[in-house]
Amino acid sequence: MSAETHLSARVVNAGPAAGPALISQEPLGFLGGVDPDTGVVIETGHPLEGQSVAGSVLVFPTGKGSTVGSYTLYRLARNGLAPAAIVNAEADPVVAVGAVISDIPMVDQVDLSRIQTGDRVEIRDDVLIVSSTAANTAPP
Repeated sequence: MSAETHLSARVVNAGPAAGPALISQEPLGFLGGVDPDTGVVIETGHPLEGQSVAGSVLVFPTGKGSTVGSYTLYRLARNGLAPAAIVNAEADPVVAVGAVISDIPMVDQVDLSRIQTGDRVEIRDDVLIVSSTAANTAPP
């Protein structure tokens, strides 16, 4: 059984996308935070440390860090390791530029509390369709 939720968003970089959600409640920086040659989060102590962003709908509050983070996103895309899409509560200019130059769909102004890791997230313009499995919606 699955439940479907529709969430409104602001389009930062247009494009359709879908994939499994990978969620962080903490900001993410790409330069020094994600290895562009493996797609794995390498920032020590980050909640996503050791996990790959490749092919996921990467959901995090906002970006942080150096402007070179845009180029790190570009390198991820060139290496076939970029997230399928990026969803933020508030877009950071560094992440937004990285999404644009890498052709990664990106939206913001989303209530991130409505998405859990493993949910299937589809982006259609300014709407996110979140499909939660019974395992993700069961009480703890």
